[in-house]
Parts: sequence; structure tokens; C-alpha cells
Amino acid sequence: MSADVIDGKAFAARVRTEVAGHVTRLRTDHGITPGLAVVLVGEDPASQVYVRSKGRQTAEAGMNGFEHRLAASTSEEDLLALVNNLNADPAVHGILVQLPLPDHIDEALVINAIDPAKDVDGFHVSNVGLLGTGQKSMVPCTPLGCLMLLRDRHECLSGMNAVVIGRSNIVGKPMAQLLLLDSCTVTVAHSRTRQLPDVVRQADIVVAAVGRARMVRGDWIKPGATVVDVGINRIAAPEMGEGKTRLVGDVDFEDCSRVAGAITPVPGGVGPMTIACLLANTLTACCRVNGLEEPERLTA
Repeated sequence: MSADVIDGKAFAARVRTEVAGHVTRLRTDHGITPGLAVVLVGEDPASQVYVRSKGRQTAEAGMNGFEHRLAASTSEEDLLALVNNLNADPAVHGILVQLPLPDHIDEALVINAIDPAKDVDGFHVSNVGLLGTGQKSMVPCTPLGCLMLLRDRHECLSGMNAVVIGRSNIVGKPMAQLLLLDSCTVTVAHSRTRQLPDVVRQADIVVAAVGRARMVRGDWIKPGATVVDVGINRIAAPEMGEGKTRLVGDVDFEDCSRVAGAITPVPGGVGPMTIACLLANTLTACCRVNGLEEPERLTA
């Protein structure tokens, strides 16, 4: 068996096209343009690349982008003041504060200062609680992207056994909640789970988000299962030259591809879906605050 490779890059492009179509209709029919504010504190290289990509894709979708770049020495008080200003700005429908923040700033305090209705990352404690109780919420972007890929692969997820490897607040926990809401039977496992390979082997769906390079092996996978790899790990690649590195996931792609029915690659799988879903969440937030119909296919 050779697994179907799930092309997250192509799927994300379709999502962005759909978002752009909705944005055009909002502007034409209602005179409204969704706005996304991104706040970057400090000069973390990876964060800078990510913020630039968000800005470019926001513009391509026809949305208004508001970028705020602050020095690493910015005080917690000043950052909270900026967040409060963005909360009050009617042109801003989504707010994202890029993580990680400098050590002197309390990340939880800042996240929970964001208006939950504008919390397009889905990290605010109110959105976490709403998702956990099956109510309408803003959903974290990466789990939402994973769910979209799974729904595209399978006509119906109801009754499927799903194992989520990882228990983070950003991916593992919300992913489990989303799968439960789609009526999967869900097990949340992690690096300390006993007999982890045996647990994973029972799954029709495996979502790996544990942060360990190539941890999941082919003999862990049930034949025909769908494997979604959220991991992004940089490892040495001496075959490419001295000092070279490359990205791999939490799944041993080559090994698992021999057993799985479908699998996401790294890169090119889940990663592109994250920004696409950020745009989708901004669109959703804009529709909700204006009392307009939400784009159903772009929400959980």
C-alpha cells in the first residue's frame, strides 16, 4: 500500500480563494471589508517571516491588514494598551498577537485581554470554554485546518476512532474537542502514554502534534488510517551539505506512507492551512459582528 498524499498547500489555496470571494461580496453588498491586526513584539526571525506571510495573504484576500511591530523592550502595559485600542477599533475584526512574547510579558494576560469576538487565534479562555462545551466560538487555526483536511478526505467522521498525540492548548486539546463535536471516538495520548504504539494502532485517524521528530513509526499505524502530521521539526541534513538542515514532522513519513491510506507531508501539509484558517476566522468574526450569515464551509 502507498498512501495518498494530502496536498495541504493546494487545499489552503482553495480556502483562500473562497475567503476572497466572500470578502468581495461583503464589500460589494454591504460596504464592509474585514480587517486583521497582527502585533509582533521583538525580532524573532521565525515570527518575522510568519508575520510577513500573514500580511501578504491578508492583502491577497482583499482584507485590510494592520501590522504593529513593537520593540522587544515594549512594556506589558503598553502592549495591553495597544490591544485595548484594537478591541475598540470597528475596522479591526480580528486580532492576533504573535507568540512567543518576550519573557517580561505575561502571554496569558495579553491573550485574555483580546476581545473574544476578535480572538482569531481562538486562544482566549472564553473561546476555549465555548469550544469545550460545544458552543459557537473562535476555533484555533491549526486544528481547524486539520479538521477541514479530514472532512475533505472522509465524507463523514462520525463513529471513527481518532487518536490525538499531544495535549497542548494550541493544537492537541482543541483538536480533540473538534473531533468529538464531529462524533469521533477520541483518545488524547502524549509522550508519556503507556503502550503508545498500541493505542495509536487502534485509530482510523491519527493527528500527531507532540513535537518530536519522526516519533510515529509505520508499525504504529492501522492499515488504511488517515495520518495528519502537525509537527514541524528542524533536523540536521548532512546529505544536503555541511551545516544544512531540513524540516520533518512528528511522523516518519516514508515509513508511515507504506501503511496509511492518506497522510499529510511536512512541509506542504498542515502548515499552509494555518494562515488560510486565520483568514477564514477573520471573515467569520466580521460576519458575526455585523449579523451576517457565516461561511459555513469555513467554520467548524
